[in-house]
Amino acid sequence: MGATGAGALALALPAAAPVPAQAEPRDPYETLRRRWLTIALGAGYDPAAEPYAARIAETARLAAAVRATMAPTPGSLWPDCPYDPPAGITRSYGRLWTMARAYAYAPEPDPWLLADTVRGLDHLAATVYHPGTTRYGNWWEWQIGSPRLLMDVVAVAYDHLTPAQRAAACAAVDHFVPESALRDYSGTSTGANRVDLCRSVALRGVLGRDPAKIALARDALSPVFPYVTGGDGLYADGSFVQHTRVAYTGTYGQVLLDGLGRLFALLTGSAWEVTDPARQNVLDGVERAFAPLLLDGLMMDSVSGRAVSRGLPKGGDRRIMRSDHHHGHAVIAAIALLAPAASPAERARWHARIKGWIARDTTLPVLTSPQYGVADLARLHAVAATPGPAAPEPVGHTLFTAMDRAVHRRPRWSANLAMCSDRIAYYECGNGEHPRGWHTGAGMLTWWPRGAHGDQYTDWFWPTVDPYRLPGTTASTKRLADREGGEWGEPRPAVRWVGGVTDGEYAAIGQHLKGLGSTLVAHKSWFFVDDAVVCLGAGITCTDGVPVETVVDNRNLGADGRSRLLRGRRWAHLDGHGGWVLLDGARRLRTLREDRTGAWRDINANGATERVTRRYQTLYLDHGTDPQDAGYAYLLMPGAGPAEVAARAADRHWLAVLDNSAAHQAVAVPSRGLTAANFWRAGTAGPLAATGPASVLVRRRGTAAALCLSDPARTGRPVEITWHRPVRAVTFADPDIEVLATGAAIRLRLNGGTAGAGRRCEVTLC
Repeated sequence: MGATGAGALALALPAAAPVPAQAEPRDPYETLRRRWLTIALGAGYDPAAEPYAARIAETARLAAAVRATMAPTPGSLWPDCPYDPPAGITRSYGRLWTMARAYAYAPEPDPWLLADTVRGLDHLAATVYHPGTTRYGNWWEWQIGSPRLLMDVVAVAYDHLTPAQRAAACAAVDHFVPESALRDYSGTSTGANRVDLCRSVALRGVLGRDPAKIALARDALSPVFPYVTGGDGLYADGSFVQHTRVAYTGTYGQVLLDGLGRLFALLTGSAWEVTDPARQNVLDGVERAFAPLLLDGLMMDSVSGRAVSRGLPKGGDRRIMRSDHHHGHAVIAAIALLAPAASPAERARWHARIKGWIARDTTLPVLTSPQYGVADLARLHAVAATPGPAAPEPVGHTLFTAMDRAVHRRPRWSANLAMCSDRIAYYECGNGEHPRGWHTGAGMLTWWPRGAHGDQYTDWFWPTVDPYRLPGTTASTKRLADREGGEWGEPRPAVRWVGGVTDGEYAAIGQHLKGLGSTLVAHKSWFFVDDAVVCLGAGITCTDGVPVETVVDNRNLGADGRSRLLRGRRWAHLDGHGGWVLLDGARRLRTLREDRTGAWRDINANGATERVTRRYQTLYLDHGTDPQDAGYAYLLMPGAGPAEVAARAADRHWLAVLDNSAAHQAVAVPSRGLTAANFWRAGTAGPLAATGPASVLVRRRGTAAALCLSDPARTGRPVEITWHRPVRAVTFADPDIEVLATGAAIRLRLNGGTAGAGRRCEVTLC
C-alpha cells in the first residue's frame, strides 16, 4: 500500500509508479466519496520522496502526540480543548482529522489509531455535537468549523463506521446546518461563508447517500456567483467584501476559491454537477480580483482584514508564520485547485501565473511552504511541471473602487493603497484580533521594490510597528482604546468621496479622510505614475489638542537593519529601499530610527507571547497641535537610487503641482503627458474644470489624448468636465460620457451611476 501515495486508502498513484488506476465503483455516492478523499489527501505523488515524506512523517508525529493525550470527559475530548468556548469542539475535530490523515497515509495501516479516531467521533457525538445541543458562543464553530472537519473524518473512516455512527454524524450536520441556512442568502450565509456551508452539506449528502442534500448544496451556490453591488461577495471591479464592510480578498476570498474548487471538482461529471453559467464570474475573478493583489507569492495585507494579526498563534509552529506570504500561498493553492474547472486557455494562463509566483518567492519558497499538506503540495508540483513558461508580474494599475483599495505595478516596484469610506471600514477587529488596526484605512501605502524586501511586512511587522505611524497615513496622535469604534467592521467614516480613476497604467486616487475617534479631517491624493507616487495632502484640520502627523514612510529594517539614510536638500534616500522628495519646501521632514519590541499577543488574544525587536526607519511630517488647513506635498520613488532621487529633487520642471487645497488637488507631469486632478467640489485646477466632485486623468500622446473620468463621491448627478486644450474630434466615448463641445476646449458630461467607476473618452488634438 505504501507505493500508492495515499496509504491505507489506496487513493492516489505516485508519479513514479505506473500502476493501473482502480476503476471507480458504479455506486455514485462511493465514487464521490473517493473523489473527495483524493481532493483532500492528494494524488499523483511519491510518498517516499520529498517534500511528501516529511509531511507524512510530521502528520504521523502530530497524530501520535494528540492520540496520547486524548482523555474523554463529559466536557471535553482533550483537557486543553473544553467545549466552552465552542472553538474547543472545532479543535477536537481538527485533531481527529490529523489522526485520520495519519491513518490514511500510513504504509502499514494502524487499526488502533483508526479505533481511537472513531472513539473520539463517538465521544463528541454523545457529549456535545448532536441534535440535542443548543448552539452557544461563536456560530462559525458550529456551522462551519466543526461540520467541515467532521465530514472529512467520516469520509476517511466511512467503511469502518456502523450505519448508526454515520447517521449520527449526518444528523448533527442537519441540526447545526439546517436547510434553512441555505435557503435564504442573508446574514452569515453569504459569500465565502455560504460556500463553506455548502461544502459541509454536499459531503453530508454524499456520506448520507441523500441526493436532495447534494442538490441543495449545489443550488445554494448560485447566489454566490453573480456580481454584487453592496455587501458581501465579488464585485464587477474585482473587489471582494465580507462582513459587509471589510476588504477581504486575501482570506475570505481564498476560502471562497478553495471551497468552490473542491465542490466543482467533487461534482463534475456527476448528476449534481455545478452548471450555473454565472460561475464564470468567479473564474474571471482569478485574474481580475486575486492576481492583482498577489505579488511574488505574497497577498497584500490590505485585503486580509483582522487576519494580519494572526502571525504566530499561542503554541503555534514558528515555521508557519501567518504572514502575507502565508495568505498568498493559500490563494495560490486555491487557484491550482480551481484550475481544472477553468477552460483550457484560462487554465494555461493560471498555471503560468502560478509558476511565476513559485519562481519569484524567495522569502518563503512556495513548493516547500510549511503550511501546505500533501494534497496542495502535489497539486502545485504538478502545475510546476506543466509545459510552458512562467508569467512575469504584470505592469499596470488596478483600482478596486468597491473596497477602497488600489494596486500600482511597475517593472521596478509595486504599491498598495488602503482607504476607508462610509462603505468600507477603517479596520476590522473581533474575537480578540487586531484591536489596534485603527489607522489601516487612513491612506496606508505599502510598497515593494522589485526583487527586494519581500519580507517588509512579513517579518513581525504588525506586532512591532507603531500603530499610530503606519506608512502613508495622516493621523491624530490622540491615544485610542483597543477596539476603538467597535468590532466586525463597524467603525466607518461619514465620507463618500473615496476612490479615483485610472487608465490602466497611471491613476489619480483621492480620500476624504475623517479620523477614527478624532476631529481630524483631511483631503489626501495620490497620483501614480511610472517611477513615482505624487502624494498631496490639504485641509488638514484637527482640534484634538495633540499633534497631527503624516507618516511619509515607516520601513521595517529587520532585527538589526543598518540601511543608510541619506539626506539632501529636499530629499532623502534609504539604501536598498528607495527615496522621497519634498515638494513643499516649508515642511521639514523628520526622521526617527528606533528599535520596537512586540509580541503577537499584543495584537491578538490568541497570539504567542514571544517578544521580538525590529528596527524601523520612520519619516514623517509634523503638522503641529490642532492644525488648521495644513498640507503636504512629497514624492515617493520606490526602488530608486540616491542619484535618481537627488536629480528628481533638483528638477523643477518634471512636476507641476497645479493645486493642493481642500477644494482641488491636481498635478501635471509634462514628460509623461499627464494632467490629473481630484475635484473635491466644483472649480478649476490648471487646464481642468469640473462642475462638481470628480476625478480626472488626462494622458496625451502626440496628437491623441485620452480623458478618464469618474465621480468618486457617487452623487449620481451629472458632472461636466472641461479640458482647456484645443480638440479636433472625439474618436471614442463610453456610453456614460456625453460630448458637449469640442474646438478651443472639450467639454464632457459624465452621466455615471453611483459606483464610482471610471469612464473613458479618446480625442485627436488640433
